[in-house]
Amino acid sequence: MKREDGITPTRENCEYSSCYCEENVWKLCEFVKKERTAPLEHLSVVFISNENRMVPLWKQKSGRGDQPVIWDYHVILMVRGQRSDAVVYDLDSELSFPCSLKLYGAKGLRSDRSLRPEYHRKLRVVPADSFLLNFASDRSHMKASDGSWKMPPPPYPPIHTAESHMNLDDFISMDPAVGVGAVLSLDHFLRSYAGNSSSASSSSS
Repeated sequence: MKREDGITPTRENCEYSSCYCEENVWKLCEFVKKERTAPLEHLSVVFISNENRMVPLWKQKSGRGDQPVIWDYHVILMVRGQRSDAVVYDLDSELSFPCSLKLYGAKGLRSDRSLRPEYHRKLRVVPADSFLLNFASDRSHMKASDGSWKMPPPPYPPIHTAESHMNLDDFISMDPAVGVGAVLSLDHFLRSYAGNSSSASSSSS
């Protein structure tokens, strides 16, 4: 069977543009909705950032050895099953695709405890259907002052809604009063989604 280890195309067959992680994840959500490979309500889009827009992530393709990459923000897709642990889809990661959230948390996110406060991560968890309905980007954040692209844009037209052509900052913001979804600390996020709650709530058949 195709995609027997996941709900998206294989990593090599996913739509991917370097430095456009939010659009890469949007395309993954669009695929799942179109192909009905999983209930959309099981999917969440997770924005990782903080007030300083400096968040370290490990096991990223652009990293060197065991050194983290410091992103201004990063976006991953999280999928929770009724009877299975949460998994993460991250096209920029060296880890498996998909990867269990427990492993991604341990290897890719690690802990804030050894980091200076300005690098502590927060995560905005947005339901996938809400992300597909509300997200818009005109890609202006990827243009230099002379109008040239910092990185080549995706080949398809920019994603927009009837209401907005650019609201990326609302998703990157870690102010709970802004945008959609829930904003959590890294510890709270991992306790909520990578803890034992899923196995405790599922009954044996």
